[in-house]
Amino acid sequence: MAGPNKSLGQHWLRDRDVLAHIADCAELTADDTVLEIGPGLGTLTSELLRRSKKVVAVEFDEELARKLPAQFPGKDLTVVQSDILSFDLSDLTLGYKVVANVPYYITSKIVQLLMTADNKPDVAVLLVQKEVAERLAARPGDMSILAVSAQLFAEVTLGDVVGAEMFTPPPKVDSQVVVLKTRHTPFLTDVDEKDFFRVVKAGFSAKRKMLRSSLSGGLGVSKDQAETYLQAAKIRTDDRAESLSLDQWQDLTRIVCGTR
Repeated sequence: MAGPNKSLGQHWLRDRDVLAHIADCAELTADDTVLEIGPGLGTLTSELLRRSKKVVAVEFDEELARKLPAQFPGKDLTVVQSDILSFDLSDLTLGYKVVANVPYYITSKIVQLLMTADNKPDVAVLLVQKEVAERLAARPGDMSILAVSAQLFAEVTLGDVVGAEMFTPPPKVDSQVVVLKTRHTPFLTDVDEKDFFRVVKAGFSAKRKMLRSSLSGGLGVSKDQAETYLQAAKIRTDDRAESLSLDQWQDLTRIVCGTR
């Protein structure tokens, strides 16, 4: 049996109850096409094939990708040996779902790939580092650019915590299931996405400082001008970026870009 490759962040998960919970969170039906990222030994793949119509498994490890199909004879499984960050999501059926035990070191890149793709998944259920799951699902007061970026495109909720001892070999931290349900109606209405992120990145450019200062530096305007923007958007000038909701960022972008 293949051993985990530490350089690829491989940690095998075999607990059937945990695997079932991950699949449950995707609310799979017999008509669904599922994209699995990093199937590894195929333990989660087995659960997905039992519940869905078709599984497309993208595996970077060449040996694992070669061996996986033989484990599921007669099943509609397509194994692609590739880096998921290079995989063309446009080839997948509209409304596909993503289920994956994601290597910690590329979690943010995978979320960005899925949420900004032209062909977005209907839902993405990811088992990630617990701290990252909490950041993705954060609420105003604990927001980050990662949280804003994910929640702009999806409704984010948390599933079960999976202890490090459930993996072989055990990682150094616990994991948690995070569920991203893609918004079918865009959150941004009269605001350009590039303008929105320009303002958000400016706000987080000096996250320990109050918004008056971080916006001033990030947007290249005076502190008085930044204060004018905040007041017009009805945001306290002594708030910090992590305190703002998506609605407040949208309002602030309207003011900064002169659309209101």
